[in-house]
Amino acid sequence: MKHIYLVALLWFVAPHYLHAQNAAALKTKNFNLEKGLAIQGYDPVAYFTEHKAVEGSKKFSAVYDGVTYYFSSAANKELFTKNPSRFEPQYGGWCAYAMGHDGTKVEVDPETFKIINDKLYLFYNKYFNNTLKSWNKDESNLKSHADANWNKIYH
Repeated sequence: MKHIYLVALLWFVAPHYLHAQNAAALKTKNFNLEKGLAIQGYDPVAYFTEHKAVEGSKKFSAVYDGVTYYFSSAANKELFTKNPSRFEPQYGGWCAYAMGHDGTKVEVDPETFKIINDKLYLFYNKYFNNTLKSWNKDESNLKSHADANWNKIYH
């Protein structure tokens, strides 16, 4: 009888465990990470609460699906851990414009961002090339293409 309970338990638990393992593998493979660190150490919650890019601290860190995030405060870390998917950057933290333009994974400047429909979008901004400006000129078209391109990469 104990074996039946054990088999039943494994039957229910194993798919959830495997899904979590697959999600972590997908994220660590496809997200913009430097040594497993998201957004170059910037606090993902601060974009929403302070409406600006704020560097996080290793002291306030959390791991979600194999990805490490830093926070500027314990309160922000707590907000993130309650609903991590709400604060994760779109397109794995890659440049939203590049993802929409041609589906490429391009580095970002964490201080160049936009919140759209309560989602965080990051952009490349170096060498006189601020892609947020280009994004703003054709946002709906680029966003549609970026969503489709990211879906091909991430799934």
